[in-house]
Amino acid sequence: MHLNAFELPEEQAQFTSLPNCYHEVTDGQYRIVILKVQKPVGFFLLHSTNRVKEYSENPHAMLLTALSINFVDQGKGYGKGAMSLLKEFVSKEFPSCNEIVLAVNHKNIAAQQMYRKVGFQDTGKRKTGPIGKQFIMSLRV
Repeated sequence: MHLNAFELPEEQAQFTSLPNCYHEVTDGQYRIVILKVQKPVGFFLLHSTNRVKEYSENPHAMLLTALSINFVDQGKGYGKGAMSLLKEFVSKEFPSCNEIVLAVNHKNIAAQQMYRKVGFQDTGKRKTGPIGKQFIMSLRV
């Protein structure tokens, strides 16, 4: 399976998880695969679990985690392209959702910039993650 072949350099892997870490998902977790002509190039998870409450008080919010683009496919706009389509996708597939939240590490400048470009805003909330401070960002759907 293509998702099992995904690779990330160590400096990127510290900020996310590879798709092969998510063979089993629980109720309320949704694996989303980013495709380029039927070839998986990226991956992320959407959550509607109780975990969302750690990031938003909105009962209609979903949490985005584990966004990664396979290393050989990076720099081609797939991550930004997928995130640009996120509002439309979520509106269609999860019509009760009106907000998407995420946490991005304060050291992951490239991801912060990409999320801002597609409409995510810093909520001003902070969380401490496994490798330090995280900014909580939100996108209204």
